[in-house]
Amino acid sequence: MLRRQKRLTLRQQQERWAFAFMGIPLLFFAFIRFYPALYAFNISLRNWSMLAAERPFVGLQNYRDIFADEVFWIALKNTFTYALVGVPLQIIIGLGIALMLYNIKRLVPFFRALYFVPYVTSVVAVAWVWRFMYQPHIGIFNRILLDLGFEQIQFLRNPDTALFSILAMIIWHGVGFQIVLFLAGLEMIPDTFYEAAQIDGANSRQIFFRITLPLLNPTIVFVVVMSSIRYLQVFSEVMNMSNEGLGGPLNSTISTVLHIYRTAFHRFDMGRASAMTVVLFVIVLVITMIQMKLVTRKFEY
Repeated sequence: MLRRQKRLTLRQQQERWAFAFMGIPLLFFAFIRFYPALYAFNISLRNWSMLAAERPFVGLQNYRDIFADEVFWIALKNTFTYALVGVPLQIIIGLGIALMLYNIKRLVPFFRALYFVPYVTSVVAVAWVWRFMYQPHIGIFNRILLDLGFEQIQFLRNPDTALFSILAMIIWHGVGFQIVLFLAGLEMIPDTFYEAAQIDGANSRQIFFRITLPLLNPTIVFVVVMSSIRYLQVFSEVMNMSNEGLGGPLNSTISTVLHIYRTAFHRFDMGRASAMTVVLFVIVLVITMIQMKLVTRKFEY
């Protein structure tokens, strides 16, 4: 009885130490994450100009102003375009390449590194390289078009093509991360499932839709959620590739985060910028919850 009591006491001490060690990073996370978020909500309720000494409480006026702002709705529309087009394309491309890499036997580390290198490269550097490749006359894309006998395309100067030109770079830059995630998910699927399916005479299409895709569901859920959050918060790519870094031409590429940045640091209106931040946070939260509800499926190995 005494030994049992002593063991329980030791276990309680271990739990206390565990909670103590977890509590330190939790407090740090709360300080750098939760406190700024709550403070941003407080700023969104005030007429908070960086050039004014007084910052009076105005209630929901900032929210009324941003909902009446035409540029805000354009930025929101562009942001959803980035996400609705970019997320599915990036997942399809990433899964397709991952399946091909999973089936090859030679030079596997080389190909994995080759696809992953763009993801760890600076976004700013990648954006400027792509911006150069899109240039008329000297850009590689227009040089190819001219060699093939086609007219040049003003990729980043035409409102009809600018957004999708930037989107192509975002997909290329981030697909390597998804390839690595899908490869990890594929390697977790036991080979016995594939062997049993082949014995039963299943073809490649049936194996993919009945075995691979369902058992990849946890990976797909993670990829969909993380990719959606990334596309809804797109900023650096648009700022470095758009006309004068302002989301041009004619606001055709501006994203919500870039509009928040312009409002805060060009107009010095932190109240409206914080209100837009709160709205974007709610949108991301709602979309994430809906995605986790719709995409998640029960699976068993």
